[in-house]
Amino acid sequence: MAQIKKANGIGDWFDQRLATKKLAKVMMTEYWIPKDINFLWAMGVVLVVMFKLLIISGIFLLMYYKPDAKLAFDSVNFTIMQEVEYGWLWRHIHAVAASFAFLVIYIHMFTAIYYGSYKNGREMIWISGMILFILFSTTAFTGYVLPWGQMSFWAAQVITNLFGGIPVVGDAVVTWIRGDFAVSDSTLTRFFMLHVFLLPLMIVFVIVIHFYSLRIPHVNNQEGADIDFDAEADKYLAGNKKESKVVPFWPVFLAKDFYVVCVTLVIFFFCVFFFYDFSLPGVNFEPANPMVTPKYIYPEWYFLWSYEVLRGFFFDIGPIKAMDIGLIAFAFANVIFVILPFLDRDPRVLPAHKRPRFKIWFWVLMFTMVILTIYGKLPPKGINNVIGFIASMTFITLFLIMPYITKKDAKGAK
Repeated sequence: MAQIKKANGIGDWFDQRLATKKLAKVMMTEYWIPKDINFLWAMGVVLVVMFKLLIISGIFLLMYYKPDAKLAFDSVNFTIMQEVEYGWLWRHIHAVAASFAFLVIYIHMFTAIYYGSYKNGREMIWISGMILFILFSTTAFTGYVLPWGQMSFWAAQVITNLFGGIPVVGDAVVTWIRGDFAVSDSTLTRFFMLHVFLLPLMIVFVIVIHFYSLRIPHVNNQEGADIDFDAEADKYLAGNKKESKVVPFWPVFLAKDFYVVCVTLVIFFFCVFFFYDFSLPGVNFEPANPMVTPKYIYPEWYFLWSYEVLRGFFFDIGPIKAMDIGLIAFAFANVIFVILPFLDRDPRVLPAHKRPRFKIWFWVLMFTMVILTIYGKLPPKGINNVIGFIASMTFITLFLIMPYITKKDAKGAK
């Protein structure tokens, strides 16, 4: 692209301004998106909006929250919820936005899996996205502890205990994370720092990497067909918009994103005002009491599937204890998604409906995740234990056989 020369007079100045506008127009339309993609591709922008809502509402909550084990519960449930004008609204927005953020993350993640948006140059997009998932999960967990209710306290107790399974240094790691030998005021202040400062800062940094990595490969489409983006962009710029298979990111595709965001916000604020209790468990409205263990301890809905994998193995296998088996399965479940691009042995970027074996694999995975989520909240006894174990084993087996399944699909296409 020709450089813009320094203006020597009014005529040159006018020519320079015109060239600058043309340059800006080219820059705005230089990133092209396949025309045939649907609303599922807007989930990234929706997630950014949810993250902004979490930050804004979190700032208002910070004005009155006390990160002290003796004051935290009252500062949330009395000061914020009852004394501060519209304090209840900001807490509802924060809690519901957290649940919506994870709903959007799961939709975004499984859309990418269905359409194969994690390979052929897109590995960095997927890995950075999974790092975001881990950071959001850690942020959600540390935030869940801050109200210092019964479920907050005991969830912290259970989750921090998991690190005790690390060979040799496990007990030291648990003490280091808690800042004490038991969950206490030190734990609360550490989690407060992580939740309001360090983790959000890391999330912003990884979001930048995630969005920038989208510029390396083009976005894949619903059919998986290769598109000559340069040729199709020339058609669009020449006026053949109907024949062109692509549209510019700005303003055409982003306008679709804005529409999806607006619809999402309507549903979001309906939940904030009329259905907020799904994100605020009743047990957590009781003050934390180290001497009284809740009958059933369970995390928020978006962690239930991995929690069920953790407790799905309720029996010992030889010298290996059930708890250790559960910890291994839990670690497997939380790491396996990161390396998904390297498990898929089919080099083609195709949606699941064009890969017969992978299509079955995908829908079995979806069904298994739903079962794990449902039974993660049910009491771990009787038939619930059996179903949880079967679902956990199915989940693990699906990823172990994925290389074989995808390789067979690739051979069948030849």
